[in-house]
Amino acid sequence: MRPYAPVSLLLSCLLCLVAGCGSSSIVSSKIAPPVRTLTPGVVAGTANPLVASYTISPPSPASVSIQFGPDATYGFTTSSQEVSTSNTPVSIQVAGMKASSTYHMRAHITYDDGTTQDDADQTFTTGAIPAGIVPSFTVSTTTGLTPQPGVELVDVLPGATNGEPLVTDLAGNVIWYYAFPDYQQSDLLYPIKLLPNGHMMFLIALPSQLPITTPTAPGALNAIREIDLAGNTIRQLNMSDLNASMAAAGFNITLQLFTHDFAALPNGHILVLANTLKTFNDLPGYPGATNVLGDVVVDLDPNFKPVWVWNEFDHFDVNRHPMNFPDWTHSNAVVYSPDDGSFLVSMRHQNWVVKVDYRNGAGSGAVLWKLGQGGDFKLQGGVDPTDWFYAQHDPTFVSKNTTGSFTLALMDNGDDRMFPPSVTCNGSGVPPCQYTTIPVMQIDENAKTASLVFHDSVDFYSSFAGSTRVLPNTNVEYNLAGVGDDAYTDEVTPTSNPQTVWEMHISGSNTYRSFRMPSLYPGVQW
Repeated sequence: MRPYAPVSLLLSCLLCLVAGCGSSSIVSSKIAPPVRTLTPGVVAGTANPLVASYTISPPSPASVSIQFGPDATYGFTTSSQEVSTSNTPVSIQVAGMKASSTYHMRAHITYDDGTTQDDADQTFTTGAIPAGIVPSFTVSTTTGLTPQPGVELVDVLPGATNGEPLVTDLAGNVIWYYAFPDYQQSDLLYPIKLLPNGHMMFLIALPSQLPITTPTAPGALNAIREIDLAGNTIRQLNMSDLNASMAAAGFNITLQLFTHDFAALPNGHILVLANTLKTFNDLPGYPGATNVLGDVVVDLDPNFKPVWVWNEFDHFDVNRHPMNFPDWTHSNAVVYSPDDGSFLVSMRHQNWVVKVDYRNGAGSGAVLWKLGQGGDFKLQGGVDPTDWFYAQHDPTFVSKNTTGSFTLALMDNGDDRMFPPSVTCNGSGVPPCQYTTIPVMQIDENAKTASLVFHDSVDFYSSFAGSTRVLPNTNVEYNLAGVGDDAYTDEVTPTSNPQTVWEMHISGSNTYRSFRMPSLYPGVQW
């Protein structure tokens, strides 16, 4: 019979287990990480010559990102994708590379236990950009000034090209584009936005005013489309299908065209702008029947089904039309307010930005306020009516809060600017009748005041489109989209005499919007 160990030895072993022992201990306190064998990934081309596909199968559940750059120090990264089961392949599209260049890349894997592993270095050579995609443009940075890091997303309108959107680095190298494979004459692709899932989304339609000038356009594209970075269509909703769904859901309205803007919400819904026609008889100054074009905001659920609708004809006087009637409202932006679940609509032909009681689909649709000349707010820090915005585009929240007292920036195109009675403005008048400004306003919803905290009168008159954003470094970036046949994007200092930090000049093509993004990937700063 084997003798029992002495009680003292048993106690000693227990103490080692509980407290840990030195190198002569019976049990070690450190557990070696598991040994994982990683099969090298595979890099392949995609339909976009600037985008690679990197496929790898982590041997354990993990998150995977791709590091890439012109050499083996990399410098750029994609966002991460989760792999929940062992040896399951994950494919990540790598975008942000210059044309006709060789790049190094590797998968960086973070396992569920916190350990990391890198794949072997791989190389990929990008292709050339097809002719006719990129308009002529130049970029410049002012010596001694540093622009906000990131990349520039440019939504080009048809002109010298078919209007393919593109992304450049700040040195002016094109690092991404969408080839628009099914382009048809007069199609507009606007606006293109990066979604939280890493895909891009945009509207494709004819110019928004066409329902009152060219009622039918057989076969024309009229859709909202989601694509991946390689340009593959992930899903699409055509207007004919939306109208069928609207009828099935009991919404008694027929939509004409997707137009100008959409907003992707945190719950997966999409607020999208579309327009509709309504016939009026014997309006003041318009005898007989007049087809009036107004806009509608449709709330699409994650399956692209309509669940809530807001129609401007239900809330505004059709006899108020400062410009371009019967293209009555020409709304060009819908902006979600996270703090209260409402949204803003920019009504260009009313010279108003309005706030709508949406409450994430539970709201009444009531107009809570109207911002602009003749609206509900008193202008401070400027001359009323001249320093209000006119024919505006792209209102965006600057402050983190979006209710109460908040900051709003926008593009003041200035098409139908008003002046005090004491100012005579004509074609040769001083000041000029039409000029563009870049206002940033502090809005107080309770006091109903709008205070100009930045107001740059720019050198060029941009008659349509455009955008304004306040960047993380506090500089202001604006896109003058329609300066004759050209377009300009400027990053300037937020000072009383703004200095140009960075500029892009596009020759022979207009834009819809242009703005700085941190990178081509959600949550990643380059």
